[in-house]
Amino acid sequence: MEVRVGQGFDVHAFTDDPDRQLILGGVNFAGERALAGHSDADVIAHSICDALLGATGLGDLGTLFPDDDPHWAGVDSLALLADVVQRVQDDGWSIGNVDCTVVCERPKLAPRRTEIEDRLRATVGEPVSVKASTAEKLGALGRTEGIACLAVAVVTR
Repeated sequence: MEVRVGQGFDVHAFTDDPDRQLILGGVNFAGERALAGHSDADVIAHSICDALLGATGLGDLGTLFPDDDPHWAGVDSLALLADVVQRVQDDGWSIGNVDCTVVCERPKLAPRRTEIEDRLRATVGEPVSVKASTAEKLGALGRTEGIACLAVAVVTR
């Protein structure tokens, strides 16, 4: 059996655009500042996509879903993740698990962590763990200028 590990990273700045919603792991955080981006800017889904693509050597998120293509404007990132999962499976890989660390000062993820993990597990088809950490008020993330996420995925064939 072949085992591979991939890592993914994504970061988005906050926006004051009143027409955007903050989406993290497919969950809407109503009343929170949204993230700027071409899609819905879901940093968790994006980092998982790149972790899976990296583990399987199938490219990267920006190549598959370019941010200059109007087709992907405002797209639900769980749809992108579902597409990536299908590509991974079509290439003969099985997903073992995914682990994510979200770095942000706000919103607090702990009260909604189970909901986020359930949405991601439903899309990925395997366990997805989500942890939250702060930047201890250091740098752009610590100044609440945005949110970042790191993900690691294990795949087997």
